[in-house]
Amino acid sequence: MSHQSDLISTDITAYLAQHERKELLRLLTCGSVDDGKSTLIGRLLYDTKMIYEDQLSAITSDSIKSGTTGNKVDLALLTDGLQAEREQGITIDVAYRYFSTAKRKFIIADTPGHEQYTRNMATGASNCELAIILIDARYGVMTQTRRHTFITSLLGIKHLIVAINKMDLMNYDEAVFESICKDYLSFTKELETGELTFIPISALNGDNVVNVSEFMPWYQGPTLMHMLENVKIAADKNFEDFRFPVQYVNRPNLNFRGYCGTIASGVVRKGDALMVLPSGKSSRVKSIVTQDEELEAAFTPMAVTLTLEDEIDISRGDLLIHNDNLPISSDMVTATVVWMSDEPMLPGKQYSFKHTSRMLGGHIRTIHHKIDVNTLEHIPSPSLALNEIAVCDINFTQTLHFDAYKKNRSMGAFIVIDRLTNVTVGAGMIEGTNPTSPAHPYSHGHVTPEERAARYGQQPVTVIFVGLSGSGKSTLAHALERKLFDMGRVSTVLDGKSMRLGLNKDLGHDAAGRAENLRRSAHLARYLNESGLICCAAFVGANAEARAQAISVIGKQNCIVVYLDASLETCKQRDPSGLYAANANFATGNVPGISFPYEAAADAELVLATDKLGINECIEQVMQLLKNRKSI
Repeated sequence: MSHQSDLISTDITAYLAQHERKELLRLLTCGSVDDGKSTLIGRLLYDTKMIYEDQLSAITSDSIKSGTTGNKVDLALLTDGLQAEREQGITIDVAYRYFSTAKRKFIIADTPGHEQYTRNMATGASNCELAIILIDARYGVMTQTRRHTFITSLLGIKHLIVAINKMDLMNYDEAVFESICKDYLSFTKELETGELTFIPISALNGDNVVNVSEFMPWYQGPTLMHMLENVKIAADKNFEDFRFPVQYVNRPNLNFRGYCGTIASGVVRKGDALMVLPSGKSSRVKSIVTQDEELEAAFTPMAVTLTLEDEIDISRGDLLIHNDNLPISSDMVTATVVWMSDEPMLPGKQYSFKHTSRMLGGHIRTIHHKIDVNTLEHIPSPSLALNEIAVCDINFTQTLHFDAYKKNRSMGAFIVIDRLTNVTVGAGMIEGTNPTSPAHPYSHGHVTPEERAARYGQQPVTVIFVGLSGSGKSTLAHALERKLFDMGRVSTVLDGKSMRLGLNKDLGHDAAGRAENLRRSAHLARYLNESGLICCAAFVGANAEARAQAISVIGKQNCIVVYLDASLETCKQRDPSGLYAANANFATGNVPGISFPYEAAADAELVLATDKLGINECIEQVMQLLKNRKSI
């Protein structure tokens, strides 16, 4: 099965030429922790005789110290080379291995299974045409199985092999295999997974990896190695849309000026009419040159040098295309972004973006939603943390020339670079142009409620704490703001007492004055909601009619009434404003519950007995209510 042939000993030049012409397949292994990814790669290398004797001797001795397979040679040690990987028996970084057979050459990436290393997995998968997703037959489809399946779908990998491993530990039971296949298909019905193949294997023992298993006669399908050698990947390449990002202008002498690069997609021939972007200038192909010869035609993914018939100003980062096949051009795109930095991604912050061979500036304008890759749920979020994925709108400082990622992976991908540290902090896949298109030339600056909700990661709402003086309204309003602030949400406190120091200082403290204070403040709360903020309001709200009027102003869908049901005696003991003490010395006529009746909020969405519950207990209940309403 190895790449060895008789030519290697008789005609090394012919052997190398034959080997060079073999098709290259890039693939990765992924899945949950301890599913056997590294062991599978070791088994492939071992059974195809691609392990050198000194390597086999080294891992045989290392298996005694670091192995996890008992008396057997731990083939996982071939890829798990880091000390921390061997100590923990896990994969941490992406490990690449090369092997070949008589039919193909392979570059295989062993990616980590832990959630915290999602960025490593995405990096390893970015250039692959095929993914092997391992599932432990003992546990079936796990959270990380779903996560990695989603990422392979997101990255446009068109061929998936689901290898259900450790069948030996389940007595090679066909029912186990069928059950896992059914669960996996149920999860992937909402995803674009392309070609999907299920294979039962035992990486440790080699069943159905390279050789057919004698223990699973019920499985009549191909072995894993047969699939790898025969899967058709040539059709996956885009040969229709010619795209040639210029990487280098080659000027060795006065008589030669060539434009070097790798053909991202399509085919080019001598005499083809080409256009240069962004200048829009046109010329024809004079010659196609490689290190060894001059060609009549070239295609993706060949690295070539093109010369043109006309002298045109072309620089690194420019794009050569066919005149009648133009890419999309826009300075605003919608893209799915995988965040790869410990520093959170912040909308509005300036980043550098590398697209093909071109570097340009820009910023994340809006985060539409974050994607929970375990459930595929869309979640509003104001920023992105390490390993999180979101759909975003991005504004560039210059016009970008691109194709959608699903159509052309090379022209639809980019990386995000921190401008200060020059560290790669994210990777993106372009879906298309930004859908925001102003209807009027002077409406371009308008910010929509949807944009605010996406930027802040919340749906605006007003939480009105109502109750007797001393029941804890202001305390809970400020505690809620603190909790939301610590979560990265945007909120503010609207307090009845503070309102009386400014806008409403002309109002009395009697029942009518308090009702009017609430009514006016409701208009301000509505304005704050329209600005995208969560308003934490604290008002006595003694009158049911006044509360209903405030709810009407704010909007019932945007208003949550929380009634603080504390006894009058408890409120008197607290007396934070000295209201009860003053009334005891001189009847002011301004004390709710004493001077005039307090009408309990029977229609409140939440009632909190603040004379019995602590602050944290109360805030947890309010936060749960906000989550249930999907405000946060």
